[in-house]
Amino acid sequence: MNHCRKCIVKGRVQGVFFRASTQAEARRLNLTGYAKNLPAGEVEVLACGTTESLDELQRWLWQGPPAAKVTEVVCTEVTTNIPRGFVTA
Repeated sequence: MNHCRKCIVKGRVQGVFFRASTQAEARRLNLTGYAKNLPAGEVEVLACGTTESLDELQRWLWQGPPAAKVTEVVCTEVTTNIPRGFVTA
């Protein structure tokens, strides 16, 4: 069964290829959704897929790409139309 989770990632996460790296990781995990920058400097990630894959992505978000410095990841389960593919915005 597919579930959706929205995460807000804080720290040095813009300008360090965080969205593109998240997209690659999500695709590897067979997740759909998006990663987008927020005006306050955070990255919002919506991911839909199996609980196991969502858990793995959530753990990965704490690391991100090498140049990132993540200070906080807050995730909530959400109900939404399940998107096709994984995109950056």
